[in-house]
Amino acid sequence: MKRTLLAVSLAVAFGAVPAAYAQTSPTPDTSTVASPGTTDGTDAGKTSATRNQPSKVKQLGAIDVNAALDQARNSLSPDTGSSQYVIDQKAIQQLPLGDSTPLNQVILQAPGVVQDSYGGLHVRGDHANLQYRINGVIIPESISGFGQTLDARTIQSVKLLDGALPAQYGLRTAAVVDIDTKSGHDLGNGGSVGITGGSFGTLNPNASLWGSDDRWSWFVTANYLENDVGIENPTASRTPIHDHTNQVKGFGDISYLIDDNTRISFMFGATNNRFEIPNNPNQTPQFGYLDTVDFNSANLNERQQEQTRFGVLSLQGKWGKTDYQISAGQRYTHVGFEPDEIGDLMFNGVASTINRTNRADTLQADFSTPLGDSHTLRYGIYGEFERGNISNNSLTFPANPDGSQASTTPIAIYDATNLLARTYSAYLQDEWSIGDKWTVNYGVRGDRYELFRTESQLSPRLGLVYQATDSTTVHAGYSRYFTPPATEVIDDSNIARFNGTTNQLPSGGNNLPLSERSNYYDLGIQQQFGSTFTVGVDAYYRQVSRLQDEGQFGAALIYSNFNYEFGRIRGVELTANYDNGPVSAYFNAAYNRAMGKRVITGQYNFSPDDLAYIYDNYIHLDHDQKLTSSGGITYSFTNTTRVGADYIFGSGLRKDGLVPNGESLPYYFQLNLNVAHDFTFDSIGTVKTQLALINALDRTYELRDGTGIGVGAPQFGPRRGIYLSLQKDFSF
Repeated sequence: MKRTLLAVSLAVAFGAVPAAYAQTSPTPDTSTVASPGTTDGTDAGKTSATRNQPSKVKQLGAIDVNAALDQARNSLSPDTGSSQYVIDQKAIQQLPLGDSTPLNQVILQAPGVVQDSYGGLHVRGDHANLQYRINGVIIPESISGFGQTLDARTIQSVKLLDGALPAQYGLRTAAVVDIDTKSGHDLGNGGSVGITGGSFGTLNPNASLWGSDDRWSWFVTANYLENDVGIENPTASRTPIHDHTNQVKGFGDISYLIDDNTRISFMFGATNNRFEIPNNPNQTPQFGYLDTVDFNSANLNERQQEQTRFGVLSLQGKWGKTDYQISAGQRYTHVGFEPDEIGDLMFNGVASTINRTNRADTLQADFSTPLGDSHTLRYGIYGEFERGNISNNSLTFPANPDGSQASTTPIAIYDATNLLARTYSAYLQDEWSIGDKWTVNYGVRGDRYELFRTESQLSPRLGLVYQATDSTTVHAGYSRYFTPPATEVIDDSNIARFNGTTNQLPSGGNNLPLSERSNYYDLGIQQQFGSTFTVGVDAYYRQVSRLQDEGQFGAALIYSNFNYEFGRIRGVELTANYDNGPVSAYFNAAYNRAMGKRVITGQYNFSPDDLAYIYDNYIHLDHDQKLTSSGGITYSFTNTTRVGADYIFGSGLRKDGLVPNGESLPYYFQLNLNVAHDFTFDSIGTVKTQLALINALDRTYELRDGTGIGVGAPQFGPRRGIYLSLQKDFSF
């Protein structure tokens, strides 16, 4: 990012208004909102005039100033015309595993979110392509999937934004996972310690510490997890073979109030996860190794290690009427795959030791300036500089011209690639309030991506919200999207080096993915019935050029990306939310169709027959699931005792049939139950307990069957498990 560009942006922001301090009004929340288990996240029943009332902060103590700055930060991130789903801390605690719930399982309770293997998520027919923001700051996704890096214990609330997003949001556009973290100035001085344990050798202790002292505040948390089902079981058995995991996660946020209008904060996180790759017994070796002709696949010893760490320094505050937040950060991620050399050679014809690292340096600056009573101008810049290193140290066998094994003595092939990618983005948008009924958000965004080639796009955005009545809100939007390939999963290997070996790829072709370009249309309506019941319907259509997809084309749990020339995605979502007295409930249902045609990059991963069929025909994307639903209900007997249940349902991901991805796997239904009670003891005070029964019906279901484009192995959903959580908060 050029310094002159940042200087100009700051000059515009700080020079556009008088230097005298003025309290800004919060941004009107005019998008569709639903929240599992609570209606606190929506104000659709209010008029625009009500939402535009300025807040008044009379005291300027540390807590008041932090609250005002938090509110100002929210005004930097509009969602006008898009769809949003809010899951707050209360809703997370009502999930069966409460704060021990992995982040991907939290997001899975939102509409249109489909679960996949290895903790993967698909939103509205897209593969990954999620943008993670923490307190308004973009954190680039890691190689292994950033959703497993964060801990739900850090979350105060999380919004899933999708649909036709305003110009502020770009690059990763399937959905924005926008997280507001807990803070010490809200919680007081104290902390929490606890443990979750149960089936499959699960042990998950955790500890958090928070507090504030004058102008300082802090929140830090860490936890350790181990169990014997680190990755989905490739068989239907209750006990997977060779599937132990050890995971360590930590997060912290420390802030300091420079003055009543300015705050500086440092946010950091780290993850170190180790996995055994689970085995599928009774497989037949395809190759011989020296004098060995047999190998028990249950004894394979493949392992993978994943590391992610990030740090962000942010300056946030007000200058005159302008809110701003400027952040500089770095994210480092590494994945290392260790094969079982003899076993992998005998089953796959290749054994590769794979190491991938990616370091991303980022600069982000966002500004919001009100212009009169009807307009709010928002503008900003973003820069990302990435260095990626890929090394593949492979053993493979010589092959005859027909592909058969020519020798049982392996040969070594080493391949390494260094990637250097740059991303530059800028946006300008105006939120225009027209009376009490209409809000228009229009703007434009420019993105430029450089890696081997340079690609760019200027993307217009338009969002409309109509407050038909105090209880009825209609929104519509159009967005032009530009989505660069995920640099961290680009594999620029020299595939020609494996010609004449048992690892020769089935086809040639271009191995450098292209940026995706699409037109996104979204239309939705939300209706409130009183103060307790809310229903929303949302429809979307996406017309795509150079549709991006990813697949697992080897033994390592690392994805590679490729492009279809054409794509079309459409769907409808229904949400319902009820919260009245002791009962809270939510229900989501979604229909989706995601199709692609003509593979134009990464063809070497496909068989010639598949390529020929896809060239002339649209096929279902491998992650396309026609019907998806989730829901839950909680009943609170008292403030200290509650019971609850939730479920997920899917009509099944794709598998091969007569054509690639031509059939669906069987539908699945998973029911989870829980009961929670707070015990109070004279000696130690209150201890929170929660007992969870996951997959209470013990229904065996398959997420993947090992067939389909880019599907590496079969994976099954979790079997029945029982887990107990104990948590003790303390203060000082």
